[in-house]
Amino acid sequence: MTATEGAADRLHRFVSALRHLPPFRGAPPALYQTSTIAALLAGVYDGDVTVAELLRHGDFGLGTFDRLDGEMLVLGGTCYRLRADGSVEEAGGDEPTPFAAVTRFRPERRAGLSGPLTRAETEEAVDGLLTSPNLVHAVRIDGHFTDLRTRTVARQQRPYPTLAEATAGQAENTFREVSGTLAGFFTPSFEQGVSVAGYHLHFIDESRTRGGHSLDFTLADARVTVEAIPELRLRLPTTQDFLRARTPSTPLDEQIRRIENG
Repeated sequence: MTATEGAADRLHRFVSALRHLPPFRGAPPALYQTSTIAALLAGVYDGDVTVAELLRHGDFGLGTFDRLDGEMLVLGGTCYRLRADGSVEEAGGDEPTPFAAVTRFRPERRAGLSGPLTRAETEEAVDGLLTSPNLVHAVRIDGHFTDLRTRTVARQQRPYPTLAEATAGQAENTFREVSGTLAGFFTPSFEQGVSVAGYHLHFIDESRTRGGHSLDFTLADARVTVEAIPELRLRLPTTQDFLRARTPSTPLDEQIRRIENG
């Protein structure tokens, strides 16, 4: 048996075992989200919700900042800005966001992963922890990565380009032999456009000094925690840009997947 076949066999047994885990129990958690991915696609980049207000609704999540000035990651109640050069800083409470989603993360399911596992293999393993593919799930992966590729869109100026145009000049960074956290959400396919369908994860290293939007990675070993979220609280902007925005003509699914995957 080759190393690849051995890893695939271990992954298959792992996923099969996870499908017998008990479903979520307890008071239903909620996801608080401001604006939509479709609005970002249309170039609605001016924030109208502050980080301070956002953190009143959750201690875990992701998003972006005013004018797309960095990727956002919220962990343990701290909001981080992941910059285009791969650096990280804490965001101020008065910083506005045009799109973000947060929840109060109380993981209900946990599992260990042993690699090497590709991004696709890791997502397949995490699938086994999901209560249902029809529910949003908060996902956190703490571990060591052989390599991990990220991107961050740079601050935009008016007149704003579409998100597809903005990401065409995105900065990419590759980290090797790095330990840290991938965090974000799994979202059902029927929410594509409201959010990002599938896995949407941002990365920050252990020292909280490097990170970005995850494009691809090879996982060496990790601990995965997830929580099912059956309630969505969607806050829509009332700015003129949002009220006048038009959904892009390109099919949303195709455009979002191209942007998210670099």
